[in-house]
Amino acid sequence: MNIKALLNDKNLKAKPKVEALSNWFLSNADKVDDIIAFAKNTKDPIKATCIEGMEFASKIKPEISSVAWLNFVTESLSEKAARIRWESAKVIGNIAHLYPDNLDNTIVQLLINAEHPGTVVRWSTAFALGKIIQIKTNNDLIAAIESICANEEKNSIKTIYQEALQKIKHS
Repeated sequence: MNIKALLNDKNLKAKPKVEALSNWFLSNADKVDDIIAFAKNTKDPIKATCIEGMEFASKIKPEISSVAWLNFVTESLSEKAARIRWESAKVIGNIAHLYPDNLDNTIVQLLINAEHPGTVVRWSTAFALGKIIQIKTNNDLIAAIESICANEEKNSIKTIYQEALQKIKHS
């Protein structure tokens, strides 16, 4: 499969592209660095589709990821496009447990996105931080999440944080 042709195919809708890309990731984990290199230098919608494909694949089989995945999506958390930010956060939520010693910069970027005006960005950030706090608990991170939760206006996002905090208190 020619990934560049797939991603640039104007006749193919977004959902089938993401599905095909996800399946490609699952079948070709050893070649993922090529897609990351391609995505770094492409337009935002294509980059977001690449990251969404990574998200779908990492939800099914997180062990196909690598530190390169984590670094790529961590860098992508600061992109201007909201879709790139939220898809990146979802990938992080799926794979963080595999890289507990590589999460410091990721946590910093996620804490910044917890203040983003976009609800979906904040929801995805809550998902990722909720997963991280369950594997890498420290008092500073707990305090930061409690503060974010107290200031969050959306109950759906507060619930994600509250459930993660409950899980660590009961473990």
